[in-house]
Amino acid sequence: MLNIDDLKFDEKGLIPAVVVDWRTKEVLTLAYMNRESLEISLREGRTCFWSRSRQELWRKGETSGNTQALVDITADCDRDALVVQVEKAGPACHLGNESCFVDKVWESEMHKDFSVEALYALIKGRKMNPKEASYTSYLFDKGIDKILKKVGEESTEVIVAAKGGEKAETIYEVSDLCYHVMVLMVQMDISTEDILNELAKRHVIDKKVKQEKMT
Repeated sequence: MLNIDDLKFDEKGLIPAVVVDWRTKEVLTLAYMNRESLEISLREGRTCFWSRSRQELWRKGETSGNTQALVDITADCDRDALVVQVEKAGPACHLGNESCFVDKVWESEMHKDFSVEALYALIKGRKMNPKEASYTSYLFDKGIDKILKKVGEESTEVIVAAKGGEKAETIYEVSDLCYHVMVLMVQMDISTEDILNELAKRHVIDKKVKQEKMT
């Protein structure tokens, strides 16, 4: 286990910290720490950075409430950069995005990644920055009633497809339903993390129920 004295801070006394969601492994932000902010982070168990623009200590979430609990901190081989894994409570970006890294610069057509979190971020981006001819932006523009109507319609289509025993059609309709449910989630400010936490609780409950039935 490294000691803070083993780390290499730059000429300004700073070390870059790449903050990562420990659950999804999504890069959330790039921040900077000095020795004091790192010591505070370790002592309090949540991220504290050095704000280069304000020239002061910055405890993440002190005004927004979007705190980041520390999971672990790893230094690179040169010991002059850190990866900070956190469990976040709310968006990491001051613009309300889950991650600060949302504006794609380039992407290989051969190696496109997909994740639920990336889809959620895209949908949220369509709400915050509406685009002309975007179906997602259209749904947000029409509001909650339109979104709920689509969720209801897609639910019915899933039932019809599944009842008919059509696997490929059911996959297609379930995908439509998932998309519209995520639009609803964004509309109601429900994050994927909120759902995962609730499912985790259900898992524990289900396990207990199974154990009770066995006894």
